[in-house]
Amino acid sequence: MKMLVIMIVFLSALQTFADTKKYSEEEFIKKVTEEVKTKVETIKNKSVTDLTKEILDKEAELRLKELEIQKRNDSLKVSEDELSKKYVEFESKQREFLGCLSKNEEESKARIGQVVEMVSNMKPQKAAEVLSVQESDIAVRILQMINPQKASKIFNFMDKDVSAKLQKQYLQMKK
Repeated sequence: MKMLVIMIVFLSALQTFADTKKYSEEEFIKKVTEEVKTKVETIKNKSVTDLTKEILDKEAELRLKELEIQKRNDSLKVSEDELSKKYVEFESKQREFLGCLSKNEEESKARIGQVVEMVSNMKPQKAAEVLSVQESDIAVRILQMINPQKASKIFNFMDKDVSAKLQKQYLQMKK
C-alpha cells in the first residue's frame, strides 16, 4: 500500500514537471525529489481515508480513460474493417472494368480484322473511296494491316490531301 502511494506521488510529480519546463537531468532529478518530499509531507498530514479516497478517484479516472481508449480502438477497428471492404470492392470493380476494356479492345480488333479482309478483297480504287470517308485512325489501322503493295495502290487513288494526312499518321504509327 505504501509503495503504491509513493508510486502515485512520484508519477504525479513527473507529470507536473514534464508539462511545465525543460530541465537538465540533474535539475529534473532535484525538482522531482523536492516534489516527492512535498507530496510525502502532504500525505503525512492527511488521513488514511483521504488517501484512500484519492487512490479510488485516480483508479476511477484510469478506468474511464481505459474505456475511452477501448471505445476508440473499437471505432478504429470498425473503420478499418469498412475500409478493407471498400478496398476489396474497389479492386473487384477495377478488375471488372479492365476486363470490359480488354473485351472491347478484342472486339474492336476483330471488327477491324473483318474490315481489313473486306478492303483487301476490293479493288484499290473502291478501297480508296471507302477509306477516304472513314475516320482517319480507323483508316490507318486498316491500312497498316493490309499488304503494303495494296496499301500503296490505295493511297494512289485517294485525294492528295486525304492521302497525305493518312500517310503522315501511318508513319507516326509505325514509330
